[in-house]
Amino acid sequence: MTTVRAEKLYKVFGRRPREAVRQLDDGRHRSEIDAPGATPAVIDASFDVNEGEIFVVMGLSGSGKSTLIRMLNGLLPATSGKVYVGDEDITSMSNRGIRHLRQKTMSMVFQHFALFPHRTVLDNAAYGLRIQGTDKSSAHEKARDALQMVGLEGWDARLPVQLSGGMQQRVGLARALASDTDVLLMDEAFSALDPLIRRDMQDQLIKLQAKLNKTVVFITHDLNEAMRLGDRIAMMRDGRIEQVGTAEEILNNPANDYVAQFVQDVDRSRVLTAGSAMVKPVVTIGSESGPRACLHTMREYKYAALFVTDRAGRLVGSIEDSEAAEGAGRGEQTIQDRINTELATAHPETQLLELFTPSAESRLPLAVVDDENTLLGVIPRATLLSAVGDTAQPSGQAEDGDGTGPDAADSAEQVKEASSADA
Repeated sequence: MTTVRAEKLYKVFGRRPREAVRQLDDGRHRSEIDAPGATPAVIDASFDVNEGEIFVVMGLSGSGKSTLIRMLNGLLPATSGKVYVGDEDITSMSNRGIRHLRQKTMSMVFQHFALFPHRTVLDNAAYGLRIQGTDKSSAHEKARDALQMVGLEGWDARLPVQLSGGMQQRVGLARALASDTDVLLMDEAFSALDPLIRRDMQDQLIKLQAKLNKTVVFITHDLNEAMRLGDRIAMMRDGRIEQVGTAEEILNNPANDYVAQFVQDVDRSRVLTAGSAMVKPVVTIGSESGPRACLHTMREYKYAALFVTDRAGRLVGSIEDSEAAEGAGRGEQTIQDRINTELATAHPETQLLELFTPSAESRLPLAVVDDENTLLGVIPRATLLSAVGDTAQPSGQAEDGDGTGPDAADSAEQVKEASSADA
């Protein structure tokens, strides 16, 4: 469900803004417009923000990102285009309607905290509620709950000057949370903080989002921050949106040379996940199968080992050719007593950075499973290395055409053994 929608938004400062929009709409670059005194800041911006997602607008200084976010809540009126919050077009709202929107639907966290220095932490956190008309007692109760959520319980009576920069930003976040609006706008909210504090605030936002499921529009100039926080990212340059997509989509399929150059130095292992790197398992074996059937499958696909699943597709374990051969030689009817249940697995959301050690220690590719232990895919070692390099392949492709056979580190001799195994 779409919570915020922008349609062909333009913002031009100065004189003759309509003439500038006409020329920009005809495809001119903002440096080429013939409208003296006009300064285009946002050009033809269109995007949807889905309910419950963190939508990051990423761009360098002067790209128009801060102007864009101020158009979403009416702080800056659009020169042209529409902004919808739910079903309401805020570009046609009265000033009173805009104020009501900011009080009830959209709250904002600014870069430089915007706290009242003479008010306590509690009063700052309760400010949004108080201007909504909430009585002091109820406002303070909700503000205390919000301060607890951001880790500032017990700091109610302090003044902002007594807090560190990171703690002051937490107060600003608590104020936005206390207002309990559906949409949270964050304009460079962490950029003024030291790197360690900034990382801590990112962690805080991720935890809060998992609990509260707000719709967040987050502005940043830091690509690593965008990649870490964003469910989707809009890349801006010179007032225009160059690409909208997930971190994986932007890394693996940049829309143009500008985006490709922008992301070329990103640490892919900290951005890409197991779900983006996994390939579909070509073949598995059922836990009720017999050892001879298991050996037949291994010979056919030239595998030294197979993943074993139950009838619902849940991962049970793995079986190697030597175990299957021994079971067949003993006349066993199933492979159940031969299954190795100690497997290295990964969740689809696990970062690739966390997979190198288990991958190195495992003979088999890493199994990717969901919360129900359903086998979703596998990650051969060569695929893992490729995914974090310059030659990363699109999700769903394996360099050798399979996903469940011997890993790239397995020797040719092991493959030969698997293909010649006999009962």
